[in-house]
Amino acid sequence: MDTSYDKDFYEWTRKNAQLLREGRLSEIDADNLIEELEAMGRSEKRAFVNHLAVLIAHLLKWERQPGLRSKSWRYTIREQRSQVTDILEDNPSLKHSMGDLLSKAFGKAILRVAKETGQDEDAFPAACPYSAGEIMDAAFYPGEQT
Repeated sequence: MDTSYDKDFYEWTRKNAQLLREGRLSEIDADNLIEELEAMGRSEKRAFVNHLAVLIAHLLKWERQPGLRSKSWRYTIREQRSQVTDILEDNPSLKHSMGDLLSKAFGKAILRVAKETGQDEDAFPAACPYSAGEIMDAAFYPGEQT
């Protein structure tokens, strides 16, 4: 069976995991293993930014479209908060980059909200109007009295 990286990725992962378990480090495919580990990290970061962007987009819409607020919308916000929390629990080092990632997520959120609401991008603030704490606060719904 061909267990090369390009021919059978699944088998390649199994073979290299077994070699690592057995301590046969000189036999592992180090170059491709390093690439895959780095790709996994980028994937986690991308998932975090995307969930954060969806969450921010819903918070912006919640604030700007009070007449469209619904229980379903509230559940969507709660679900996205849960997704972001899960990713942070599994990857706590992402908290150290929160400022940069929040900025990136906000840019994506603005594009999403502009598309969904028909509002111009420049109708929104240049920077995220919510702090990381507010975004993750289960009781925070902008424009709502607490």
